[in-house]
Amino acid sequence: MAGELTVNKGKLIFQEGDRGEGFYIVAAGKIKVFKMSFEGKEQILHIYGPGHIFGEVPVFQGKSFPASAMALEPSTLLFLPRQAFVRQIEKSPALAMNMLADLSRRLREFTIQIENLSLKEVPARLAAYILTLAQEGTEHSQMSPLPPKRLPAVGVSLPVSKVQLASLIGTTPETISRVLKKMELGGFIKVDGKQILILDQKGMEKLSRTGRL
Repeated sequence: MAGELTVNKGKLIFQEGDRGEGFYIVAAGKIKVFKMSFEGKEQILHIYGPGHIFGEVPVFQGKSFPASAMALEPSTLLFLPRQAFVRQIEKSPALAMNMLADLSRRLREFTIQIENLSLKEVPARLAAYILTLAQEGTEHSQMSPLPPKRLPAVGVSLPVSKVQLASLIGTTPETISRVLKKMELGGFIKVDGKQILILDQKGMEKLSRTGRL
């Protein structure tokens, strides 16, 4: 049913508007899903690592992809053709429920992402992102819809470049650098390249809500 694909870094997997003939599962590597404005500005919507599904919306709509996808590093993908998957869903209602649950989670994540981009200041977005990495304990970089749980002092590794992170949270790389420096000077975190140690979790949680540095 599924076919395996190997894609190089920078390879465009599909483009917004392409007809969706199936969807993908990340077996290895890292994929960004993004949209481009008419002016050529990129907005990253998601960055997916191993185990994540992407490009599944056209499976249910039977239409085109609403965004584009590109490999951020050499990646291995599993491709599931739409028709074969629809036949499988018809045989397994539980599979359909799992897909609906995943789509509902994505919708909730989009709601939080829109709130972050439109209502919160950059320090709040960045603090929420760092706490999300710590909470998940993985190297995914998508926003979590859940409030951060209590965490011990923990280190996280930024899984993307500052340029990609800036696109993900709606700012510039220069602003990312300035805010990280202010967080460090304020005693919230310690930064060593892409490694970040959270020193003041309560302070980071408050910062993720208020954005006040």
